[in-house]
Amino acid sequence: MKRILYFIMLCCMTASCGLLNTVTRESQYAKMYEEKPITLLVMPPINNSTNVEAKDLLYTSISRPLVEAGYYVISPLLAMDVLKAESAYDSELFFEAPLTSFQNYFGADAVVFSVIDTWAKKGMGIETKIRYVIKSAYTNEILFDRSCELYLDLSIDSNQNGLIGALVDLAASAINTAATDHIKAARKANYYILRDIPRGKYSPDYMLDKDIIAEDKDIVARVK
Repeated sequence: MKRILYFIMLCCMTASCGLLNTVTRESQYAKMYEEKPITLLVMPPINNSTNVEAKDLLYTSISRPLVEAGYYVISPLLAMDVLKAESAYDSELFFEAPLTSFQNYFGADAVVFSVIDTWAKKGMGIETKIRYVIKSAYTNEILFDRSCELYLDLSIDSNQNGLIGALVDLAASAINTAATDHIKAARKANYYILRDIPRGKYSPDYMLDKDIIAEDKDIVARVK
């Protein structure tokens, strides 16, 4: 009898802990729901990797998932021309600085920063580590902060057996890795990072997704 009671108590404690550890989007991104940003300005990525092309490649892929999530994103081409003309292309200078000037100049409610820590070929694939931070243009507070360490596996399985088959797969994978646009890896990382963002005003799920269980803020993924 004591064993049964102990088992019941243990189950109750486990269930209780599970409920306590459940984090909704509303609690994880509380500031996002409070400020309700509509217009986003995407800044050029901060590139800490050794790939000099990563900054421009990633910049072209950020806006689409934000638009699909229901936000109005200021045209990257227009923003890039203005930022370069105003010597504001280096996002590092503004990451910790007041962002009210972007609100006044662009009408942005929030500013999207991205940080590339890794973007390189590794084995038969591409490894990326990217962090996204969305900050309020009014208060400078962080509204959204997530990162993804993603490995895009570009290996090819020809289904051939033996040593010859292995050599064929190895050669094909090497060619595939060399020819594949690195932006594919960035798009995959964007998907994993931004799929958990609270939906914006132009989404049918706007303000209706508060009770959805939030994903981890830092994620690791391996995809084909």
